[in-house]
Amino acid sequence: MFESHFQSFEDEIDPSVGSARVVALREALSRLNLHGFLVPRADRHQNEYVARSEERLAWLSGFSGSAGLVIVLRDRAAIFVDGRYVLAVKDQVDVAIFQPVELAETSPEKWLAENVRGGERIGFDPWLHTPRQVERLMKSLSGAGAELVAVEQNPIDGLWTDRPPPPLGKISLHAKKLSGEDTKHKLGRVAAALGGKDALLISDPHCVAWTFNIRGQDVSHTPLPLCFALILKEAKPRIYADPRKFDGKARETLSRYVEIEAPGGLERDLELLGARGARVVFDAGTVPHKLVAIVKNSGGVCDIAADPIAIMKARKNPVELEGTRRAHLRDGAAVTRFLHWFSVNAPAGRLTEIDAAQALETFRRDTLELKDLSFPTIAAAGPNAAIPHYKVSVKTNRRIGKGIFLIDSGGQYEDGTTDITRTLAVGRPTAEMRDRFTRVLKGHIAIARAVFPKGVSGAQIDALARQFLWRAGLDFDHGTGHGVGSYLSVHEGPQRISKLGSATLEPGMILSDEPGYYLAGHWGIRIENLIIVEPREIAGAERDMLGFETLTLAPIDLSLVARDLLDAEEAAWLNAYHARVRREISPLVEPPVRRWLQAATKRI
Repeated sequence: MFESHFQSFEDEIDPSVGSARVVALREALSRLNLHGFLVPRADRHQNEYVARSEERLAWLSGFSGSAGLVIVLRDRAAIFVDGRYVLAVKDQVDVAIFQPVELAETSPEKWLAENVRGGERIGFDPWLHTPRQVERLMKSLSGAGAELVAVEQNPIDGLWTDRPPPPLGKISLHAKKLSGEDTKHKLGRVAAALGGKDALLISDPHCVAWTFNIRGQDVSHTPLPLCFALILKEAKPRIYADPRKFDGKARETLSRYVEIEAPGGLERDLELLGARGARVVFDAGTVPHKLVAIVKNSGGVCDIAADPIAIMKARKNPVELEGTRRAHLRDGAAVTRFLHWFSVNAPAGRLTEIDAAQALETFRRDTLELKDLSFPTIAAAGPNAAIPHYKVSVKTNRRIGKGIFLIDSGGQYEDGTTDITRTLAVGRPTAEMRDRFTRVLKGHIAIARAVFPKGVSGAQIDALARQFLWRAGLDFDHGTGHGVGSYLSVHEGPQRISKLGSATLEPGMILSDEPGYYLAGHWGIRIENLIIVEPREIAGAERDMLGFETLTLAPIDLSLVARDLLDAEEAAWLNAYHARVRREISPLVEPPVRRWLQAATKRI
């Protein structure tokens, strides 16, 4: 009945190949007089989603997560992952070859210091590491008497005989009616932010896309054009991308403001800037070590800091906010249709995780405005729901039986990017499930209702989402919320709600509100809506205050709510939220769905 256009469920990588590929890599390293090599899950821009040609970590190890690092030494290898992947990594790699290491427990630098010997040379690809990463690695290896060595040609590329070619996705314009600000005005703001600096290298393609009002098709799930750009104090900006990527309209419009250069011209232009002693600003989070070294070695001054464009992009303007509201209405209707369909079909016990993922994608595609999924749908039944970033495949596909089913999904529309998680009960949930779900819900509501002074960071409110779990001796190992772009990345910085969220929350920023709880081997819970930071008027307030507007509109499963655990204000919030969902979504869905929605959003 349903099919997927934007997500594959095939097992494309076999973990068993890891052994032979590590042997081949060690042989290549020996020829280079290297004793080890670093293989990050990264491309030249530190993107979350990378082109197939950049999946070196997956090719070597089998690991398909969006973040990770393998270190291969002559006698051992380790794979480093964060809390999202501590369970998944053990199923995706050969643990006899790759020792899984959780980043929260041991850093790559510490592991290297403990496992290398004096005099050893550890190689790295300078295009795939930032200067900050390189500095930490150099310090660690130096302390152990070893050396970090930049390798001009990544040895994996020579071993990967069937490596896909680099992408040639088309670059098109993102209209002002969607962006809310023209390119000329944006360039003026960026130039002003440069101050006395001579140039800004834009290494984050999200920032390139935002600045020049373009979108691309080079990677899955995010409409990115993979390219660099250079903003110059005394010359036209330049975009470095394969000219074949630009459609005629994009080329004609951009030519008013920018020169389009082939990718190879970037190194030349940076060397020329360095030779005249220019001061160049680089983004600390995404710039390749290679490009900083070119400027530094040719005599320039490198200012490595936060790209000023990132914060401009994070503060959505009124046009972008209206667009995302439209997208969330459209998406909410699609999700509500799915939830109705699930309520009818899941009790029979014949649905699988893939069935559910395909159905939800189909309901989104039926809007006729879906451009892509914003990430691969997490459709997880029973114990799979306890894996926060579980990825369903033909091999892991599980039948949805009685208990808990978690679905985390999102859509890319030209007017907005969505991300929603709902946890659903199939059959009668246990008292423990209802207790844990309600504690997660209380944390979700605490963030949604939060009021805080201007200048507060995400780290300062993260505990609001965890407090009710903490009281029961529980917690979750991911952030409470991430930033979200405007028809860009579903995971956008610098804003986030987490223990590491140091960026201040500002009006117009979009974030997720997604606390969770995971009982390993059994089930998992997560409730996620997107929210907008907005000014909050308070009578008699002595400071400028902020709060959140909830964007996401879809029912929360009331069968999992333990009403006695909610206080009066929490119950009032849930009732008001469901009344809004009912009011705004009902006109957009068919009568049978409308009737189901009426019951699904009843007062508690």
